[in-house]
Amino acid sequence: MSAAPSGAAEVTREARAAAVASGMTLALHAAVAPDRPAIVSPHGDRTFGELNANANRLVRALRARGIGAGDSVSLVCGNRAEFAEVVAATNRMGVRLTPVNWHLTAGEIAYILDNSEARAVIADAAFAGAVGGAVEQAPAVEVRLAVGGAIGGFEAYDDALAGEAGDDIDDPVLGRTMLYTSGTTGRPKGVDRPAPRDRGEARAAAATPLALAIGAASRYDPATDRHLCTGPLYHAAPLAFSLSGPLNAGVTVVLMDHWDAEEALRLVDRHRVTHTHMVPTMFHRLLALPAEVRDRYDVSSLRFVIHGAAPCPVPVKRALIEWLGPVVYEYYAATEGGGTFITPEEWLAKPGSVGKPAVEGLVTVLDGAGEPAGPNQIGTVYFRAPATGRFRYYKDDAKTEASYRGDRFTLGDMGYVDDDGYLFLTGRSAELIITGGVNVYPAEVDAVLLTHPAVGDAGTIGVPNEEWGEEVLAVVELRAGHEPGAALAAELIEHCRANLAHYKCPRRVEFVDELPRHDNGKLYRRRLRELFVPDDDPTGHRAGTTPPSAP
Repeated sequence: MSAAPSGAAEVTREARAAAVASGMTLALHAAVAPDRPAIVSPHGDRTFGELNANANRLVRALRARGIGAGDSVSLVCGNRAEFAEVVAATNRMGVRLTPVNWHLTAGEIAYILDNSEARAVIADAAFAGAVGGAVEQAPAVEVRLAVGGAIGGFEAYDDALAGEAGDDIDDPVLGRTMLYTSGTTGRPKGVDRPAPRDRGEARAAAATPLALAIGAASRYDPATDRHLCTGPLYHAAPLAFSLSGPLNAGVTVVLMDHWDAEEALRLVDRHRVTHTHMVPTMFHRLLALPAEVRDRYDVSSLRFVIHGAAPCPVPVKRALIEWLGPVVYEYYAATEGGGTFITPEEWLAKPGSVGKPAVEGLVTVLDGAGEPAGPNQIGTVYFRAPATGRFRYYKDDAKTEASYRGDRFTLGDMGYVDDDGYLFLTGRSAELIITGGVNVYPAEVDAVLLTHPAVGDAGTIGVPNEEWGEEVLAVVELRAGHEPGAALAAELIEHCRANLAHYKCPRRVEFVDELPRHDNGKLYRRRLRELFVPDDDPTGHRAGTTPPSAP
């Protein structure tokens, strides 16, 4: 993610480029600094030497069980050292890795295992219930390894590695990840990118404009720096910015098992953390701590706090900068690609902006006719596809093609570019809800609500929430014979929780006589949202829009 840091003079540019192209960057740092801490976590620590050796052992263990280049491996694991080992191993053995959200139900996990054609599953015993039920519904899974405890029908991860050698494999093949993001139908879609055809393409894929911009701003020094990972590693942003990026730069990563505002400050103080990635909900929680709690910890070591993934109200970000200083950076991108980047100094001059494109021409705003929009004219935001090839939504060619216009693709966001070239986002045509940095697609929630016998029709929307950015609101039209009320609202929320990951579920339910639908059956979610978001809503967001954000 970054250029060779000042503290790694022993690592030549040529050696680093070769390591990136073969998936062996971790091995490079293990060779020059084997005793440097790589992972610090409540579930066990690793030096770079230990992490690299275990990655090699896992490659050999998977190969011995019939898994090789071109296969698909799924990982359902919390924030622990084994997560990093699996990422490093799959990245050097040519397989496609899919980290899976462990909040999902057994049925939701099973769908991803089946859709991604996973032949191997490595799972954390903390999620044994959901994972055990999922693999029963995914007969194509042949190899099952359990981390941190026992799962019925799974082989122990430690036992699998115990008999293997830890020296570097001599035939690395660069692998890749395929993360899942929900589609408008509510079913998750894998975001797949073509495998590099040669080492030159591999280096180009690693050196995207946004990665280079963030790497240059982060200025990692492996001899002194520490990165605090605050979010779950199955998400694209923590995986890229809080694991792969710092480890590839030779920097120690401190893993949080779960988010807690005061614990984050304690870890920054204890480990003299210099870098971290957060989402705006975390900013809100930190700022909500009593002054005496915040003052208890020394956070002066922080010099790079990067965020994206969710709407961040201007007052929240301004207050954070006033507290921590001009160390808060922002990007706008997605699993599919991107994006833009803004420094704290630029943001203070352009509050609410998500920055400029990482390179000229990377971002374009098109009007309703598909023509470039003028300055300050709202339109649909498009990204130029990477030079190494277009992504595709796995097994969904129709959705893939619908996202592209020529060599550009859109996430469905609306926005404008001002006279100075800074991008501002104004809304989401894709109807995506982002709550606490997590994506929720309304159609998936609607489908569950409609299975309840009292529900005649349902429309799920996101409404502003000062802490979470947005919260999930279910608006329900009841069947005849059912009366609205608090008891029924609570029952509908529990119905959703029994069938969906809890973060997808409504925080509240409102009842209406009739949902606003077009005569073709399409639900007017924007019109529905306007009923529940007044023009003077206290978060400062205009009804029918969302604040500047990054999906």
